[in-house]
Amino acid sequence: MSDCDDNDAGWIFYKDRPDWSDVKPVPEDDGPTPVVVIAHSEKFEDVYDYFRAVLQNDEKSERALELTKDAVELNAANYTVWQYRRELLKALGTDLRSELDYVESVIRLSPKNYQVWHHRRVLVEWLQDPSHELDLTEEALLQDPKNYHAWQHRQWAMKTFGLYDTEIEFVDSLLTEDVRNNSAWNQRYFVHNNYTGWSDINVQKEISYTLEKIKFVKNNESAWNYLRGVLIHDKRGLNGNGLVTSFCEELYRNRCRSPFLLAFIIDACEDAIKKNEADGCHNAIRAIELCDALATKYDKIREKYWKYLSNRFQKYKSENGDNHSV
Repeated sequence: MSDCDDNDAGWIFYKDRPDWSDVKPVPEDDGPTPVVVIAHSEKFEDVYDYFRAVLQNDEKSERALELTKDAVELNAANYTVWQYRRELLKALGTDLRSELDYVESVIRLSPKNYQVWHHRRVLVEWLQDPSHELDLTEEALLQDPKNYHAWQHRQWAMKTFGLYDTEIEFVDSLLTEDVRNNSAWNQRYFVHNNYTGWSDINVQKEISYTLEKIKFVKNNESAWNYLRGVLIHDKRGLNGNGLVTSFCEELYRNRCRSPFLLAFIIDACEDAIKKNEADGCHNAIRAIELCDALATKYDKIREKYWKYLSNRFQKYKSENGDNHSV
């Protein structure tokens, strides 16, 4: 959608349309000394001059509704056009289901446009009918699995209308396709947080699921972050879940030096220290060694951060007299 299609076959400028002869177009007013003048095509100026006119006159008519379609085609991100279109829909009693079909076609052309998705949301609220929203957002996400607006709309529809039943299966399919898809990991957490809950059974199932994904791709920040999020709901914390500790130690013994593994062990060390549960796996001395390894070899781009963290563990060691060896 752009303002460059001046040579549309059959296009007639509004200024040349007899049924618009009663309307005086309102040119854009950038003031006497505009800082930056945007060069628009003749078609764009014609459409928006007439749109400003109907807006100024508060005209509620079918021709005004059609005019907003031309305005959307030229700039689908214009908030005022969409807002006025909604006012027209209400005033004219337009069939909202046909409007859903229309906005679906616009979404396919502008899938990352916030205003289009907002318009869709308002229509669904008016109709109280979310029956097409999961399919629509799935189509958008299959094209771009990280489309923020599609995810936002999907989560809104699910939370508002309780559409959770098959979402874990959908997320599984996305993670099978791309295990690094951070948006899909986030959606998985969203479903458990808002629907299934964090019973101990669910927590342990999610831990096992995540460890399998990490085993497949060890250098996957999204999965490690999800594991942290799940362990928030485990009363044993980062350092107390035997399955997780064994998994991490096995990776480490097998010479895995993913910075995300090392960072996780460091966090587990801090968790243990704060709970006075430091042991042979989780203690200040080990955390210092891992911080130094990250700073000098495995994550040098964040060297200053790891040195800062190392100094913090030095203080823990001094304060607590941590004598555990690695």
